Amino acid sequence: MEIILKEDVIGLGYKNDIVNVKSGYGRNYLIPYGKGVIASESAKKQLAETLKQKAVKLAKIKAEAEAKAEKLNAVSLVISTKVSNTGVIYGSVNSLQIADELQKLGFDVDRKIIIVKDVKSVGDYVATVKLHKEVSAQVPFKVIAEGAPVVETPAETPAAEAEAPAEEA
Repeated sequence: MEIILKEDVIGLGYKNDIVNVKSGYGRNYLIPYGKGVIASESAKKQLAETLKQKAVKLAKIKAEAEAKAEKLNAVSLVISTKVSNTGVIYGSVNSLQIADELQKLGFDVDRKIIIVKDVKSVGDYVATVKLHKEVSAQVPFKVIAEGAPVVETPAETPAAEAEAPAEEA
């Protein structure tokens, strides 16, 4: 059954996409909840006309998503969590913790658009944030043990070493 989506449906498609779904899913969920309509010929023609009119607006939305992606690509997160003696996390780090950390930095990102692989040990990872169907951002994050000191990055270390000999002289 072909359906035209009226809003973004996670795992299925984005607004105004034409998708093939099983008949029961379309009849019992998408259509009654207003998330889609049957893709008849007249509905497809109407969609094409609507997309022509909204092309400028869609370009603006995509540009805003790209700008937000640029800002997110520059962000690096540090998430502290409870860790066992072997370095294994109690539970796991998921999109909720990443969304909370981004919220603290001033980014309003829905946790549902953050994609993260299983994070069950201390280390460096990357989360993908899908801001638009064509735009996504890569957010690196580091998982550390709760109460552990934050280690300086290698970029900061040479500057500190350069200052130390100057002070001795």
